[in-house]
Amino acid sequence: METIRLTTAQALVKFLNAQYVEFDGKINRFVKGIFTIFGHGNVLGLGQALEQDAGELMVYQGRNEQGMALAAIAFAKQKHRKQIMACTSSVGPGAANMVTAAGVATANNIPVLLLPGDVFATRQPDPVLQQIEQTHNLSISTNDAFRAVSKYWDRISRPEQLMSAMLNAMRVLTNPGDTGAVTIALPQDVQCEAWDFPVIFFRKRIHHIERRVPSVESVKDAVQLIQSKRKPVIVIGGGVRYSEAVDAVIKFAETHHIPFGETQAGKGTIESTHPLNLGGIGVTGNSAANTMAKAADLIIAIGTRLTDFTTSSKQLFKNATILTINISEFHASKLDAVKVVADVKAGLEAITNELGDYRTDYGTEIEEVKRGWKNELTRLHNVKYGENFIPEVSSQLNEKLPEYHQALRTGLTQTEVIGILNKTIDENAIVVGSSGSLPGDLQRMWVSKERNTYHMEYGYSCMGYEIAGALGVKIAEPDREVYAMTGDGSYLMLHTELVTSLQEGKKINVVLFDNAGFGCINNLQMENGMGSFGTEFRKRNPETGQLDGPIMVIDYAKVASGYGVKTYSIHTTEELIAAIEDAKTQNVSTLFDIKVLPKTMTHGYDSWWHVGVAEVSDKDSIKKAFKEKETNLKKARAY
Repeated sequence: METIRLTTAQALVKFLNAQYVEFDGKINRFVKGIFTIFGHGNVLGLGQALEQDAGELMVYQGRNEQGMALAAIAFAKQKHRKQIMACTSSVGPGAANMVTAAGVATANNIPVLLLPGDVFATRQPDPVLQQIEQTHNLSISTNDAFRAVSKYWDRISRPEQLMSAMLNAMRVLTNPGDTGAVTIALPQDVQCEAWDFPVIFFRKRIHHIERRVPSVESVKDAVQLIQSKRKPVIVIGGGVRYSEAVDAVIKFAETHHIPFGETQAGKGTIESTHPLNLGGIGVTGNSAANTMAKAADLIIAIGTRLTDFTTSSKQLFKNATILTINISEFHASKLDAVKVVADVKAGLEAITNELGDYRTDYGTEIEEVKRGWKNELTRLHNVKYGENFIPEVSSQLNEKLPEYHQALRTGLTQTEVIGILNKTIDENAIVVGSSGSLPGDLQRMWVSKERNTYHMEYGYSCMGYEIAGALGVKIAEPDREVYAMTGDGSYLMLHTELVTSLQEGKKINVVLFDNAGFGCINNLQMENGMGSFGTEFRKRNPETGQLDGPIMVIDYAKVASGYGVKTYSIHTTEELIAAIEDAKTQNVSTLFDIKVLPKTMTHGYDSWWHVGVAEVSDKDSIKKAFKEKETNLKKARAY
């Protein structure tokens, strides 16, 4: 057997260079590159291997381990999971920073390869710098924290273990039904140890991502169920995007005249202007989709995990039978569904071939609900300070609006700004989001004029994803403008990969909605009987001892300009439109520091979200909220 003597790290780099995927006859390199932040736990091992011969891998320099891993996840998501990035960190804090990102990847079923450094396998220098010593088990390190958030986890304590570990890693990374974060912990001494690796281990490997076909029995069950129903509604999830099954979905919907709503991951898969597209569905859905879903006798859930936001905490679909088409048997089995476990495209095509001339009984309902939502959308675009505020606005905070108006020097509303952006940026531009109130507003309001221009991470709703994610999307789509839609709370939590975008010459546009607080959670607490507590950005009041002093006004544009970003300070619609147009001419990353009034976002449309409410309280408003929660809970499906 021919061998080659390499360190573990060198062998790993050589192996990654030899991995390819095939999908529908197209073969592509699987690992695009590797994000790095070097420390003592990886610089002399994996760092040395990359310096010596990175092969075809692009090496990127991250600024925060979580941020770079989020960028890697966004890259894979935009590439429909057909190409990935790896990420390497040092031991201890560097590794721990990536744990959150691993959760994002696994929750969203997005492949990412994490390569954290680890403590010495020999244990001779223990406790090494940044090592946590568990007195009950010395085999535990920071990297064990990845176990709960990884689809596959391994630790390489001997060089020869790399072979089985990486083959298993590729198995999971290329499995559309059960992919997510793969963590390979690399003790820093083992990274540098040499071994005679078989040359065959480094041969070109083509991993075939197959379209799993459905069983004949499951197709028969699905066809019989559909034919027995008259008013079904389709729910489009991210699986439609990853399966590249858009044309199959459109053919199915148009042939049988079935309207469809979109989850956060599924939105933008099909143009918003399609006559059967109802728009966002669920807790953050609009009136058209939710009205139709409540009246449906069948929900056809395609490629969706059926999260609480999609199902409105299992209340939205309570009157319907559920049919699922999903590559994952786990997700297909939810809500006691009749299930078709298959690739989305293969499953839909099989059902369509057997469904014959079936057609729904819809008359003008679809057009009517879409017309109603269009009128509401026009209203939202024109909500202005002092005029037609959204009725659901909290009276407690509404009284503070003049204070915010004066402090932030703005009359802009969040829905007004979104409307202007939607009308003004390029039609093929990509918007990226993740957390706060913006995902709800965007799922409801954003009109996707071209496919794959809406990129939302909402499986984990990770604050800080937006800017890092925009960088990953830009690397995947270098010829398109990319806009990170973020609130001030999320921006403060993580924006460091903005510097990496400058370093790489990958222009992204950061659209920062500054309402001086964690506005989404402020809504949640006040709508459930609490006061405004710990969610507005205010200075501590020396008289009360509480965070109820003056509003904090932060000049984010000034901060970002120090990085070398082109910035805009925006307080009016005129300034916003001028900034959007000027940003299109820039070659460097931009930041729009937009001051918006709080409580000017959208609110629920015929939906309910199950959250914990205190059963015992001295406030009547919380007691009322608890009773309402219990009443709604009785209306929801039990499983």
